[in-house]
Amino acid sequence: MMKRIFVLLISVLTLVPTFTQTQEEIEGWFSKGDRFATEGNYTEAIKWYRKAADQGHSLSVLMLGELYKESQNYTEAVKWHRKAAEQGDAQAQYNLAVCYYYGQGVTQNYTEAVKWWRKVAEQGDSMSQFMLGHCYANGEGVSQNYTEAAKWYRKAADQGMSKAQYNLGQCYANGEGVSQNYTEAAKWYRKAAEQGYAKAQYWLGMCCYNGRGVPQNKAVAIKWFKKAAQQGNEYAKNALKKLGETW
Repeated sequence: MMKRIFVLLISVLTLVPTFTQTQEEIEGWFSKGDRFATEGNYTEAIKWYRKAADQGHSLSVLMLGELYKESQNYTEAVKWHRKAAEQGDAQAQYNLAVCYYYGQGVTQNYTEAVKWWRKVAEQGDSMSQFMLGHCYANGEGVSQNYTEAAKWYRKAADQGMSKAQYNLGQCYANGEGVSQNYTEAAKWYRKAAEQGYAKAQYWLGMCCYNGRGVPQNKAVAIKWFKKAAQQGNEYAKNALKKLGETW
């Protein structure tokens, strides 16, 4: 009996180095894939990532989706995005949502896009929160709901995303999903404007010019119009022309 246990123990122990070596080999394949990807040799990178991915290496699965997307092979990109997304990878979930939204590699499906963006938005990803707000505002994949749109814009805006800050400002200015409040509108326009977002700079200028949510101040309005115009905003250019100003 003791002899059988001893033989069994020896057999188990001999398996350990083999397992470790296999894991090291898989990591080696992934590293080769990384090296070739950095060098721009996607064909070789894909070959090595696939070897590792076929052994369940999660980062290789993610990178395959990214490389196929870069190569504009969206069908393969979707296949690998989905594998990584179903393993819970947030970046892959976001990427899969983008594919569904734009119909890249799959039939365009806003409902599926919303489903995957929601998963990532609930994990705190600001871009997914913004896109979820956009879908609610436009009734894409969900029933149009300005309250939900404002809610998700706010989550992204609170993380400093300028486009979300601007959109939240628009919600307050137009009373969409929130009570109309020009002071709040100007506050959020300012946050986005100070990050260089041209549309927000123009609308903050309009608030200053008309005294909506901020004290009326023509000089400050012109300052913001000029900042927006210098980025090519046509509304700001027209406002400056009417005021006899250049940019």
